[in-house]
Parts: sequence; C-alpha cells; structure tokens
Amino acid sequence: MNTLVIGSGGREHAIVRALNRSDRVNEVFALPGNDGMTEATLVEGIPVSEFDQIGEFCKEKNIEWVVVGPEDPLSEGIVDRLEDKFNLKVFGPRKLEAQMESSKSFTKHLMKKYSVPTASYEVFTDKSKATAYLENGDFPIVIKKDGLAAGKGVIIAQDLSEAQKALDELMETDGEVVIEEFLDGDEFSLMVLVNGDAFTPFNIIAQDHKRAFDNDEGPNTGGMGAYAPVDYISQNIIDEAVDKIVRPTVNAMVEEGLNYFGVLYLGAIITKDGVKTIEYNARFGDPEAQILLDLLETDFVELLESMYNKQPLQLSFKDEYAVGVILASEGYPGDYEKAKEIIIEKGTMADIYVSALKHLDGDTYESNGGRVLLAIGRGGTIDEAKENAYDTLSKVKYESSDFFYRKDIAYKA
Repeated sequence: MNTLVIGSGGREHAIVRALNRSDRVNEVFALPGNDGMTEATLVEGIPVSEFDQIGEFCKEKNIEWVVVGPEDPLSEGIVDRLEDKFNLKVFGPRKLEAQMESSKSFTKHLMKKYSVPTASYEVFTDKSKATAYLENGDFPIVIKKDGLAAGKGVIIAQDLSEAQKALDELMETDGEVVIEEFLDGDEFSLMVLVNGDAFTPFNIIAQDHKRAFDNDEGPNTGGMGAYAPVDYISQNIIDEAVDKIVRPTVNAMVEEGLNYFGVLYLGAIITKDGVKTIEYNARFGDPEAQILLDLLETDFVELLESMYNKQPLQLSFKDEYAVGVILASEGYPGDYEKAKEIIIEKGTMADIYVSALKHLDGDTYESNGGRVLLAIGRGGTIDEAKENAYDTLSKVKYESSDFFYRKDIAYKA
C-alpha cells in the first residue's frame, strides 16, 4: 500500500521511518516533509492547508492511509475533509475531537465535569479580572494560552510580577488564558491509541525535557530531549494513570458525543495526592515520538488497522533504552536565525531524526527552524543509550555560537 504522512518535523520523520519498516508499505509520501526524510517521497507544491489538493493527491497516488503528525491541520479540520469528501482512512482526530489539544479550557471543563484528576483552574478572557485573580493567588502559578502554541504557550510564574508579565505576553491579542494551580512532581508522557470507546496505552512511557537549559532552567520549549523507558516510575503509577485518568477521559468523550480516533497524548505528573493530568495533546509528542517509535517493534500499519477495526492489539517494543537529544538554534524558543551551516558525518543519519534542515550538498545542510534535529542513542542500559546519543551528536559539526543543546537529558533516570 501507499501511505502519506502530513507534516515536516522530527515526529513526522519518526512516523515515516515506522511506516517504511512495514512489509505492507510500498511507498511513503511526506507532505511537505523535510530534506532529512530520505525514506519518503517528498510532496512539493501542495500547502498543508489545502485539504482538497491533498485529497486529490491521495486519490491520484492510491493512498490507503494518511497519518497526520502536527496539531495545526488537525484543529483546522483536515481529517473531516479527507474522510467526508475523499473517503480516506486518516489516523488523527477530527476537528471537534482535536479540541482536546486546541482548547485547554474545553479539556479542563471536560475533566472537571467527569472528575478526572487535574490542577484546579480558572479561565479568563478579561485581563483585568485575570490580574485581580493573580493578586490573590498562590505562587508559583501556571498560566496557559488557550489554543495551540507549539508546546511553548505555558509560563510558570514564581511571583506576581512574573505573572503579570506572562499575562501581557499571552493575552497580547484577544483570547482566553487558563490560570491553574502549580503541581509539583515527576512528569511523564503516555501515548494512548484511541478509537471511540476502545483504547490501547503504549506499554512504555517516555519523559520529556521541556525547559530550554540544563537543570530544568529557562523558558518552556517544544521539548529539548526525551528518553524511554522510564524505569523509576513504577507500573503501579502507570496503571493508576490509565485507571483514574485515561479510562475516565475516554468514557467522558464518548458520553459527550465525541468519536476520537488517533493518538491521545497524556502529559501526567506524580503528586503527593496521586497522578494528575497536566495536559492532553491530540497527536504524538515531539520528541517523545522519535524515541517511542524508534523502539516500537509492532508493524505500524498493523497498529493502524487494528485500532481502525477496534481489534485487540498487543504492542511490542525493543528490550533496550533510547535517549534523544535535540539540537536547537541559538535563541530558541524565542527569536533565532535560520540558514546556519551543519555538517553531518557520513553514516550518522540513521541515528538522527531531522526536524528542520535544508540539504545543500553532500553532508552539508543548513538550519531551517528552531529545533533542527534529534540525535538518538540506544543501549542495553540507560547510561549506554545516553552515551551513544551524545556520541551521535558529536558527529554533527557546526559553529557553537549558532546552536545549543542540553547536556543533562535523561538525568532523572
């Protein structure tokens, strides 16, 4: 069969590779893809926003499965159009269901209504009322932009001054903010495959590193690295997350008339009062997808078909560890410059997931985004995997003033 992956980042590169490993796949197309996705045929000239053109392309190329990677087209209704007008099989939630990520207030209200453990919160559209609430708040406190923000629309304010600055930033234009209780504890990411009332959690969890700099300092980013499995978080904790968070959420969506199909990403935290929800995303995490799909042994097409048909599915993962380290443009997640040269040693690309690189010639590339690549390492122990990840990164050559990375990925392991 032929398949199409929508998106251009490292997560989509991981999906491309997972599809490419399947014996059932003839050709993988990526729209728009990036120059690192040598395992796919890149689709040029069709914008991700042009759903009808994408549908016509799928019919022309006999695409049997479309996998949507990023959140923006999901929230804009790409699945609705491809399913309803072109009768395509698409892995990803429709616009209504994608609100689980695209509207934080929608999801918080759902969890509150159905008693799913999460931080206490209030929603504001009026800055003066939000400011008055903060003046009587407990710090630290979390302020989130309601809507998509590429993983960066969350600010943890330590005091009122920081909170007011966050409001100025996140309410720069009209819109809602969610102000919620700060939860303290270890975080983890659990990917769950969902189709209506049926769901299958991944057998292993990953841990993301959101802050830009070592020791979890600096601003929130889309993710600076990840690792899996996370041994120090017990199976009992994961079972608690499934029983008290995932299952009630899936049941709540059904009760509310939602028909969710795709990946539901649970960002969870272990607090003194048990496991609670930090957030839900309506797609694979990035960079967690690169790690988890690298370890996945189950045929990815079998995964898609089993979930589509609501058939029992036993996921299988390699019996090893994986650590991924993001190389980011200097200045990210704020302003940064593109077109900075990177040279990747021959034979290294198999251990790299490309997020934003433009190929120039031979082993030479230039940056084309904030996060440019993820270097992965695998091993029989977490220390071996971590050492191999940083060894992979050492084979990527660049001016040190142009890029940065965290040197403590997987430190909690």
